[in-house]
Amino acid sequence: MNHRELEAEVLRLIIEAAEDDVRAFAEDTVTRLVRPEPLRGAAEDELTDDARAALATACENVLTISAAELQDLLATVHDGILVDDDLDGGVLTAIMALTHWQSYLEQNRRGELYELANRSIEEVDHEVSADLDDFLATPEMAAEYDRIRRLLAPGDAIPQPLP
Repeated sequence: MNHRELEAEVLRLIIEAAEDDVRAFAEDTVTRLVRPEPLRGAAEDELTDDARAALATACENVLTISAAELQDLLATVHDGILVDDDLDGGVLTAIMALTHWQSYLEQNRRGELYELANRSIEEVDHEVSADLDDFLATPEMAAEYDRIRRLLAPGDAIPQPLP
């Protein structure tokens, strides 16, 4: 399965999933993307202390804070970014995931979950450098795809990858 086929399949799964499955997928994915380990690599000069504290609070409480509270924390983070283009990858992933999650909480748009899925796939790709023509060739990427399918279509037989 190439990258475009993977994206199309993930979009199809999100569109067709039951509401409870979409929520379970969203919660699992956002917590995966905001876990503390990748955030530890952020340089001290990338964020102000207030931004760092706001990001930590948002990540630690991602499933319990409201969309409005998350929006306020994200505003503090954005205001406290000290670099122009060189933000640590883990920090950038967390900010993007929180932004998509906040928008999903506020507007309940499944497109935000498609973006979360893409951030999760990109994170795995960053770790293992997947082949664009055979995106599922690495065990890590295949496991991520299986996680997405399992959460979005738990009652269905596992669909076969596209040829």
